[in-house]
Amino acid sequence: MRIEIDEQSGFCFGVVKAISTAEEWLRAREGAVWCLGDIVHNRVEVDRLEQLGLQTVGHDRLPELAGRCVLIRAHGEPPATYAEARRYGIELVDATCPVVAKLQERVRRAWEAMRRVEGQVVLFGKPGHAEVVGLTGQTNEEAIVIESEADLGRIDFSRPICLLSQTTQSLAQFNAIRDEILRRAERPETVEVHDTICRQVSNRNPHLREFAARFDAVIFVSGSKSSNGKALYEVCRRANPRTYKVEEATELRREWFEGIASVGVCGATSTPKWLMQRVADAIAGFSAEGGSSER
Repeated sequence: MRIEIDEQSGFCFGVVKAISTAEEWLRAREGAVWCLGDIVHNRVEVDRLEQLGLQTVGHDRLPELAGRCVLIRAHGEPPATYAEARRYGIELVDATCPVVAKLQERVRRAWEAMRRVEGQVVLFGKPGHAEVVGLTGQTNEEAIVIESEADLGRIDFSRPICLLSQTTQSLAQFNAIRDEILRRAERPETVEVHDTICRQVSNRNPHLREFAARFDAVIFVSGSKSSNGKALYEVCRRANPRTYKVEEATELRREWFEGIASVGVCGATSTPKWLMQRVADAIAGFSAEGGSSER
């Protein structure tokens, strides 16, 4: 059986920055570092970092961490979190993805501009997602979060609109939302549209379609909490119906590989390369039990 790992899958730049920052501070503080929420939406990678000493905490624990070192993950945080950290004397290590940090500033400026003309900031994203929480915080929670066209009824189409997007959303869905907003707007000339989707994510779609189509079966490795993982898995599944999603190697099923000659292994922007390699090795083990394998 031929097994190939997609070289373009794995951590995006923002996640690499957050992970390397965490490892650097863990070495410097000998493990005495806390992270506000899961550093990445991949349970296996979170477990690895916790073994090095990283402790994951929720916002409710901030009062207990006075004087401690707390990491802000790649998804970013709202201004209220920084203010609370200052109040408790917490040393913040800001590992916000640069793309997300730039978007936060852009959302804040859009909100200020829309307030002057009695307009609305509309965010295409997943309500409650860590990145979206950080973005709506820039608008005093006044931004309207739209997950699908079904949510568009929340917008007042008689007023000016500024549309932006969570960085990991689908470009095709964003364009569909944009077109429908422009169609419904009473004055389309007062609608501003800013495509703020990260191309490190969206550019993976055409590549993954081509990658998935080359194999008899595809194993997509992703954490269950990963939004871009869900989207990219669907890209693979549409290109190859024999695509299976797993969080780790123990979830593989032997029957997926019966009678096939090739397997592609790929993953989300929150999936570490070492985990994809572990999955590929487990698949090779299945193949070796039934005959020779080619890597």
